[in-house]
Amino acid sequence: MPLTLAQKILSAHRVTPKDEEDVQAGRIVNCRVDIVLANDITAPLAIKSFRDMGAGRVFDRKRVILVMDHFTPQKDIASAEQVLVSRAFAEEQGLTHYYEAGEAGVEHALLPELGLVGPGELVVGADSHTCTYGGLGAFATGMGSTDIAAAMALGENWFKVPESIRVNFDGVLPPHVGGKDLILWIIGRLGVDGARYKALEFGGPVIDTLPVEERLTMANMAIEAGGKAGLFSADEATLHFCRDAGRRGDRTLHPDPGAQYEQSLSADVSSFEPLAACPHSPENVRPVSELKDIPLNQVFIGSCTNGRLSDLRAAARVLKGRKVKRGLRCLVLPATPNVWRAALREGLLEVFSEAGCIVGPPSCGPCLGGHLGILAAGEKAAATSNRNFKGRMGSLEAEVYLVNPAVAAASAVAGIIIHPDGI
Repeated sequence: MPLTLAQKILSAHRVTPKDEEDVQAGRIVNCRVDIVLANDITAPLAIKSFRDMGAGRVFDRKRVILVMDHFTPQKDIASAEQVLVSRAFAEEQGLTHYYEAGEAGVEHALLPELGLVGPGELVVGADSHTCTYGGLGAFATGMGSTDIAAAMALGENWFKVPESIRVNFDGVLPPHVGGKDLILWIIGRLGVDGARYKALEFGGPVIDTLPVEERLTMANMAIEAGGKAGLFSADEATLHFCRDAGRRGDRTLHPDPGAQYEQSLSADVSSFEPLAACPHSPENVRPVSELKDIPLNQVFIGSCTNGRLSDLRAAARVLKGRKVKRGLRCLVLPATPNVWRAALREGLLEVFSEAGCIVGPPSCGPCLGGHLGILAAGEKAAATSNRNFKGRMGSLEAEVYLVNPAVAAASAVAGIIIHPDGI
């Protein structure tokens, strides 16, 4: 039976391999996991469940990863105590991979950078954007903290094999159009539940040449269409990325010819332009050119979606020699310490500072309305993050527009949402 990427990876991780019929869509399979992940918000809940179920030790101290990223640096007593619980558990269990303070970055940017995830792996995390690692050809998905506790203890969990939706892109990407715009196009077509408990599988000539960091952006937002996972083939570009991160021994991974898909989408991107997800849903997608004179109070450049070095470079190219509009807050949060240092070496942080941006620490911060940039009632923001539901970044009466980094930078200069060519 020809297999999709999701079926191939789940089949390879079955605890008791039988025949290929076991990974038909809709079947329940018990699988070994390669990585179990949690953060400062979700880890304490998982740790409590871990203890409640009577577990003593994690299944593998090298494969359970805790990253303190959502409220870094801790904003109040409650968030500090969450970190305290997580740190104590990491010390008790002797976890190899515990990241806090100056070592911590936004988890879904940090793990690929450190070579902790890679092609063909099965990753579960107590965070919905765990699907990011599909950009490297991993089946990665978010779970509740109780399921994560079970995975911590057993090193395995059950999965329903998902149907897959194949998305193919042809043509040539225009300037200022990238992975963020491609995934917004998909979400706009499918809606926020159109891929519910399905795997999005991306391909086509455009995807074959798309940089790995932009693949990670697309996989990250598969959940915004309801997806269980977002998957890319692991090709030579993937292997090169993984080698640079210190990994060895990874292999290419592709779906089988003739694999069966629940549905297929395709588009020629040659006529695409930058897109924006308008309030209050990622599926409310419109071309940036249609958004006229929307005044902004804040711009956020960062997050697990678009806080990588290539994203900061795209924003800096637009901001260089320009100034953020007076009265507007532009926040730039590099996603990891390594990204922060690289941006410093390249002079990007100087560009941002001279433009009037606030450059902050690696943190999820404003993305979830945690801290470092909360919106007041009536305020409007453009953000490179992944969600814009009511209250996501602060007040229920605020509005958030999701855009790519170049559009965000241009909008910070203009004070309204605008195409980079318009400033």
